[in-house]
Amino acid sequence: MPAKRAPIDPLDAHRASLAGCRTCALASGIVPIVSGARDPRVMLVGQAPGKVESGGGQPFAGRAGATLWKWLGRAGISEAEARERIYIAAVTRCFPGPHPGGRGDRVPTPREREQCRAWLDDELRIIRPRLLVLVGKLAIESFLGAVSLDGVVGRELTVTHEGGESLAIPLPHPSGASSRIHQAGHDALLSRALDLLRARYQEVEGGAGRRVA
Repeated sequence: MPAKRAPIDPLDAHRASLAGCRTCALASGIVPIVSGARDPRVMLVGQAPGKVESGGGQPFAGRAGATLWKWLGRAGISEAEARERIYIAAVTRCFPGPHPGGRGDRVPTPREREQCRAWLDDELRIIRPRLLVLVGKLAIESFLGAVSLDGVVGRELTVTHEGGESLAIPLPHPSGASSRIHQAGHDALLSRALDLLRARYQEVEGGAGRRVA
């Protein structure tokens, strides 16, 4: 009898399909960014990869990523643990190109967001995350609609999606191009959000979150 083949993990199959996606007519060499997290219970959803990640590297590998890892460190989650335990997704999966004005990256168009939405919906169905970390305006609005960042950062909310229901903790975008980072009162709201993230992440991971100095 031929040996039985091991069942294909649905998330691994999804990753392989995503890595091969070439739906958008973007510049040559720009490919989707794929998370390597294993058996995740938590998902982090950002806006789109930046230039540093455009060739298919790890998500949040550039300047915005450095800020994000500092934030997560304040919540007791190291970068290494986050990459291993948290599935990192985005509203769109490829670098959209530089902003026409020369400051930061171009915001993905509504059509690009629509074309990429199926990847996120499939991940939500497969993972059924207990906790969602929503990073930046596009990610937040994908789940909560048009809201004020000041009205949701520092709060935890329950959201319904393709995979069921999850607790969501919104964060501002860590890009240095975001004017919100420099606004008065920003750090107080951010600190409140990171305190919530620390508590909820430890609940979901059963104490896996570790304090980072």
